[in-house]
Amino acid sequence: MKKLLKIFVGILAVLVLFIIGGVLYLTQGLPNVGDAPDLTVAATPEAIARGEYLANHVTVCIDCHSTRDFRYYSGPITPGTEGKGGEEMTESIGTLRVPNITPAAIGNWSDGEIARAITAGVDKNGEPLFPMMPYPIYSELGEEDVHAIVAYLRTLPPIQNEVARTQLSFPMNLIVRTIPKPYTPKTRPPASDTLAYGKYLNTVSGCHFCHTPVDDKGQALAGMDFAGGQEFKFPDGKVVRTANITPEMDTGIGAWDRAYFVGRFKEYADSAAAHIPVPQGGDNTVMPWTMYAGMTEEDLSAIYSYLRTVKPVVNQIERYPAPEANGK
Repeated sequence: MKKLLKIFVGILAVLVLFIIGGVLYLTQGLPNVGDAPDLTVAATPEAIARGEYLANHVTVCIDCHSTRDFRYYSGPITPGTEGKGGEEMTESIGTLRVPNITPAAIGNWSDGEIARAITAGVDKNGEPLFPMMPYPIYSELGEEDVHAIVAYLRTLPPIQNEVARTQLSFPMNLIVRTIPKPYTPKTRPPASDTLAYGKYLNTVSGCHFCHTPVDDKGQALAGMDFAGGQEFKFPDGKVVRTANITPEMDTGIGAWDRAYFVGRFKEYADSAAAHIPVPQGGDNTVMPWTMYAGMTEEDLSAIYSYLRTVKPVVNQIERYPAPEANGK
């Protein structure tokens, strides 16, 4: 009996040491993305203009890091809040907060630290960012586009708005440390290579990220690329699901021609269309139409060309499920 007890205590001690070692590795060894690059971005007018275009109309960084006014369709940005952050979401995994990215908050960051945050997902101190900030897709950005975004962020009017860090519950506070990965510099495909460039834009603008359904662990469902169904919750509890944008004829966008696809975005380009009031209790969307409307027709056309090549998936989406149906 004493021998069995000694064996049990020995096994328990090994397990405890294993757990302690694992926690120490996660908290001290990860994330391991390397030092911020020694980088000085050339803030040329061309680079700033490219960064402004990307951050406002393609990667839509400014969309998430500003205040959106959901009294209007698609939640256009409230003027004067560009980059100030501050949105807070309470979820089962903790309290998620959107950081301030104006020079008032990141003015003491180096260009390399900002670039590393965008592409590898860690802050100035090397601590992990929650992937609500979609750095796994921004890791696909071409190096010159990363530099352009950095140059543009430096030009934002500084807004004093101190935002507390995201607070994650166990075990997500440890899991999140495993997600950041080092950035491998890439080259943006030339616009003349329509399909490659269209795929690039689809990736970095979040089309696949938002329009592919995920499981309860946030992993994309196999065979369901672009098939829609991801759920986004509004503060009032209402839910909207993303659309099926595969070229399937009946439940996707297979019946859309190029002109209709481009026009669907461009209809929100003028000021009036960007401020369509939503009646109280009416349906809205988190899709930032008013920001994507600023994309060039050439870029929207390239996105369309690529989407025509993806696998059609039959997936009928109920865009606005009734509260009793979504269980939320």
